[in-house]
Amino acid sequence: MKKASTKAIAPAMRENYNFSGGVRGKHSRRYAQGTNVVLLEPDVAKAFPSAASVNESLRALDVIIRRRKQTQAVR
Repeated sequence: MKKASTKAIAPAMRENYNFSGGVRGKHSRRYAQGTNVVLLEPDVAKAFPSAASVNESLRALDVIIRRRKQTQAVR
């Protein structure tokens, strides 16, 4: 049994690429800040179709959690 060739999967490379319009380090500052990528399960992604809706919901949940912690600390 032969192993599958990885060359068949990889896209063809062009002979020449033109980077004359490129800007060196254009995204380096943002990359250095880091990102937090989270993969959502399909059912959750249906409920939250955009990053804005996820952020809004998480902020609301954060407020609820902080309030509960404050009331528990007072007791």
